[in-house]
Amino acid sequence: MASVMAVQPLAPRPSSHMISAWVPQKQIMEGKENRPALKQLHQATPTGRARRERPCDGCRKRKSKCVLQESRKCVLCEFHKQDCTFVEQAQPRKRKLVEGSENQRSAKKSPGASTTNSSTAVSSPRLPQQSFAPQDKFQGSFVQTHLPSTVDESLSLQRHRHCKYLGPTTALDSSLIGVGTFNDKNETASQVGTLRQVTATEYFSTHADADVPIPDDEARALAEIDAIIGQHGPALIDIYFRNVHPSYPIIQKKVFLDRLRHGDRQFNPPLLASMYLLALGWWSREPSLAQYPKPDTGRLEYIAITSLTIAMQRPKISAVQAGLLLLQRAKSSTWTLTVQLVALAQDIGLHLDCSEWSIPRWERRLRKRLAWALYMQDKWSALMHGRPSHINAADWAVQPPTEEDFDESVESNTVDSLDPELAKGRTLFMQMIALTSIMAEVCATFYSQTAKDEYARAGQFATQLVLNRAKPVQIKLKDWFAKLPAECKMDAYTPDQLCSVGYLHLGYFATEISIHRRIVQSLDPATANPYMLYICRSAAKTRLISAMDFVNRLRPEHLDAFWYFASTSNFALIGTFGALLMATSPGKEEAEFYRFRLAELKWTLSVSAKKAPWIGNALELLDANLEMLQGLPEKTEAAEVGRFDATTMPPPPQGQEPQFGSEGQMVFGQMDEDAGNSEVMDLEEWSTP
Repeated sequence: MASVMAVQPLAPRPSSHMISAWVPQKQIMEGKENRPALKQLHQATPTGRARRERPCDGCRKRKSKCVLQESRKCVLCEFHKQDCTFVEQAQPRKRKLVEGSENQRSAKKSPGASTTNSSTAVSSPRLPQQSFAPQDKFQGSFVQTHLPSTVDESLSLQRHRHCKYLGPTTALDSSLIGVGTFNDKNETASQVGTLRQVTATEYFSTHADADVPIPDDEARALAEIDAIIGQHGPALIDIYFRNVHPSYPIIQKKVFLDRLRHGDRQFNPPLLASMYLLALGWWSREPSLAQYPKPDTGRLEYIAITSLTIAMQRPKISAVQAGLLLLQRAKSSTWTLTVQLVALAQDIGLHLDCSEWSIPRWERRLRKRLAWALYMQDKWSALMHGRPSHINAADWAVQPPTEEDFDESVESNTVDSLDPELAKGRTLFMQMIALTSIMAEVCATFYSQTAKDEYARAGQFATQLVLNRAKPVQIKLKDWFAKLPAECKMDAYTPDQLCSVGYLHLGYFATEISIHRRIVQSLDPATANPYMLYICRSAAKTRLISAMDFVNRLRPEHLDAFWYFASTSNFALIGTFGALLMATSPGKEEAEFYRFRLAELKWTLSVSAKKAPWIGNALELLDANLEMLQGLPEKTEAAEVGRFDATTMPPPPQGQEPQFGSEGQMVFGQMDEDAGNSEVMDLEEWSTP
């Protein structure tokens, strides 16, 4: 009888407890020799170096790499338009004191640094108006010794390393990786890079940035950003965290400000440029800035885009953050960049549940917020461009965010004091996530290729099929709106104080319009039951009027606030829907009604665009629709064609009454017996491919 041999597992079974996160040792880092990514920039040199080998006087003062050119100035001196000289003697390098009096340590801090503990130093919302002059930009990080930064503990925010998620089907099996020996950082060396364990079965490979053979122009990009922004950097950062961050919390504010205040100038160039670009939207409204010439936004955006292209070769959270912020301007190709960001995010595992990962708690929270921001970017971009989404539910493991995920404190034993505006912004962010999930269901239900094929096969029963599928998602949308917190209502604003609720309500109307748009598209006046035709078009008319009234109610407090990137397209959708209803009107009277309302919408948007110039893009799309309507044949009177339009109501079939929800919303699905009189449709037959 054959004996049964027990096979030992290659790796330990997954445990329910979390692998302890690495806590860095409190030790002094001996300058640049421990910085792998800087080996190419800072090589140790003999004492007596020739002119070609030693830095010029300007680069020595800046403490940056001196790149000499043949018979020309060095790169940075040429950039700053200054003489490139070699006359000054090198000064002995100064080291910080690790031990000694508190006064000695305070005196060694970089200019403008607070003496407060780093976990509490960022409580003040305003930043000092210190200069970000190029000569000061890089000295804090390249040569001064320092204790490990908070970001050095992270998985995907380290300054000179990047990571890539090792999926379950790659050539490296997690069971084989688990056989290795891991150090106190949960890392083990391999031929494909350093492998870092985040759970008992999930791993990342980490690599030095210097290992990626691409042009390393971060220092030059940062210098050029500084030259564009000048002394206004701190004021713009303050505007960003005041106007954008509460509603779009994708940056770890305290970590960012802690690095800024303590002299760390190695920020990700596209991220810094994108933050400045968004903040520049409020330049003319800021008294301290309006008196100065506005920086060159075109040049700044060019630097952001080009440096982001390079940064994507080294997957990090900061690159995803920069891309998302850049997309909020909606000036670039939003679809192409969105697709790239989804791929980049999957590279660093943003689509996974990191709740039990052995990474700092603040990074887990940041990852969750950033993941949902990317989810919304993908779904609204798909609606805007009419393309398939690149994030599907089967591969999305991120848990919905909770209030705790917005706590930005770094230390585990501290809790953020919650500002009312921050609390409101967090609520808006979570409500937008919930709305986006419903909108994504609308797109999948009505506009996916599978859905379109099913409606095409349904023939004369297509409207019946659309109505029955509309009912569940319409009820979800109705419930979402009914449960909106008080602080998310349109009238929940304080005079002369910015209020960002506008983009949330606009997204709600865009979602509703997307449902009714599909219903109207399915209607065939030649074959549709007159009563069903009237009910569907009346419900669509009600939604259009509600959306237009929303536009009319916008106040300066709304228009001057932060608006989500999809808002331009969502404003345009209102006009598109009105144009569709006008084009499909069965009679002249109804068509004239929509013509008048579209002219009114155009006037309202043109007035609003004076406060919010980005609305001008929606106006252009509305004009394009109005131009196409000029080729519309002259409508006849409804009575002449023997049909009913939305201005005259036919009698309903006996026992049938339309059902409406709150704000005139029609609740669909109660018309099954009214499709084609004597013909009864089997919905199950048409709901399968």
